[in-house]
Amino acid sequence: MTDKSDEPPRPAAKTGGLRPKKGLPAAAPTEATAKPKATTSKATRAPSKASPSDVSSSARAIARTGTGDAAAAGAVDANLAAAGAPAVVERTRTGRIGLFVGREWSWPPAFIEAVNARDAGVVAEFAKIGAPHFDEPCPYDVCIDRISHEVPMYRSYLKQAALQGSTVVNNPFMWSADDKFFGAALAHRLGVASPKTVVLPNRSYVPGIVPTESLRNLEYPLDWQGIVDYVGLPCVLKDAHGGGWKDVYICRTVEELIENYNETGLLTMVVQEFIEWEHFVRCLVIGRHEVLPMKYDPKARKYIVEHAHLSPELGARIVGDARKLCNALGYDMNSMEFAIRGGVPYAIDFMNPAPDMDINSLTPEYFKWAVEKMADLAVRLVQHPRQLPREVGWASLFAMGR
Repeated sequence: MTDKSDEPPRPAAKTGGLRPKKGLPAAAPTEATAKPKATTSKATRAPSKASPSDVSSSARAIARTGTGDAAAAGAVDANLAAAGAPAVVERTRTGRIGLFVGREWSWPPAFIEAVNARDAGVVAEFAKIGAPHFDEPCPYDVCIDRISHEVPMYRSYLKQAALQGSTVVNNPFMWSADDKFFGAALAHRLGVASPKTVVLPNRSYVPGIVPTESLRNLEYPLDWQGIVDYVGLPCVLKDAHGGGWKDVYICRTVEELIENYNETGLLTMVVQEFIEWEHFVRCLVIGRHEVLPMKYDPKARKYIVEHAHLSPELGARIVGDARKLCNALGYDMNSMEFAIRGGVPYAIDFMNPAPDMDINSLTPEYFKWAVEKMADLAVRLVQHPRQLPREVGWASLFAMGR
């Protein structure tokens, strides 16, 4: 997802850590700013009667135990009761969901309207921040991040918000650390089919790097023939940290690979085996468990609404692989691409933590699914927040929200 806004930021007076509610995007419905009356919630946060009707017992089990095991969830509840934990501690507060977005026009207002229409004691709104203090509590129980990859200040703030106890979708610490080379290695480690992948040294460097002095750990020249012998031809050259089909090259010869590499500047590139696919699937994954495998045409870059496009066996494998990868990454909002060759689904691009949810891309039918499932997830995370780590350290920060 790319935000191309060239409109300058507008500083706002500080009002309780939030900018004034004025100036919401014109596309936002009036419900976006209307706060439903506070409702009573429980400290143990048992599911409210106003929870979305399609939240299954399995989903509630995930909220309490991190798995789909309803029996385990029941055991957790029983252990709490046996330990004398208070079953009900009354408090009245409206839960808040803050949405961080760029120039998206269709999904954000639809999501806000869907959350607020539930009347579940939770309000969703466009997040507003000015110049937050380092010790300032985040006013949102849940933050949905769709733009921090292009607005670095948001990423810094969302890390602090997570540290303060807010649930951030997606985990800003993991998002800051991932890349496509790591992703390929992760898939291989998990037993998910993935194309052969090689990471390349950068073509250019920032001032201060003297190639003859600063790059003593790199072998030079590169064995280009060895690279293509490993991944095969044609191959794909792409940005290890990119997305949205930017800086992607299909190379059919060694010479073409080198020529394209010479144009990549400061980017870190990977070379990947090109999968000559017979069928192509793009999955939208919400909450690590809800998976929508959609038929996709990468040449035309469009979704095809065709529900019975996978055999039961292949569909089950793709859904299982998608869940396995999202659980490992800790991503609650992701799109994943599988290129199917010889009946084997290869995960070729699966680290897209701000997936395209535009109605014109997804089609109205799949768009509605994305809106409703994200609204279900966000409300559930307010009502059943995930346990925060007791100790602060890199391991716990990466595991936040699990």
